[in-house]
Amino acid sequence: MPERGLTHIDPLGRARMVDVTPKEPTHRRAIARCRVHMKPETTAKVASNAITKGDVLAVSRVAGIQAAKQAANLIPLCHPLLVGAVTINFTIGDDYVEVETQVETVDRTGVEMEALTACSVAALTVYDMCKSFDRGMVIGDLALWEKTGGRSGNWRRGETTGMAEPNRALPVEEDIDHLVGTGGDLGERPGDFDSTGF
Repeated sequence: MPERGLTHIDPLGRARMVDVTPKEPTHRRAIARCRVHMKPETTAKVASNAITKGDVLAVSRVAGIQAAKQAANLIPLCHPLLVGAVTINFTIGDDYVEVETQVETVDRTGVEMEALTACSVAALTVYDMCKSFDRGMVIGDLALWEKTGGRSGNWRRGETTGMAEPNRALPVEEDIDHLVGTGGDLGERPGDFDSTGF
């Protein structure tokens, strides 16, 4: 890709939004992930829906969806976009909850910031829901994992950065019975963990 300089700085050194008006709208998608590291006892409570504040994953999913639509209000030079779809899924490991967000649009610029913002806020909501039980939680590993569309084309982490896919537990949606058993309230509400989002 040719050197384009600092696209968010005008010739006088002032911050500016990149002019995307000449571009044609195209389909764009971005995937981001992060993890909330916590005690194994906390992940067990999240998996069995035993956190007293409420349904951690359901509330965090809604928070992430809301956040994706607010990215331009939070990040000064981020363009307001028509967010077409937001999907948020969770994976519960032994000592972490991983958040994965996917955002799609048909617009003139990409949705990387929307996916990352959604991921961050969903993770912060996991922390908020669980903090009375585990104040030592750490949110980390926030990264863009994939983007498609736009002038720069498709990009996937690992293909250009040399970073390998981290060890990942099975997604909650695919292995919820293994994590919490076949009984209990959680197993009676599969809609909270469907693979299409909330």
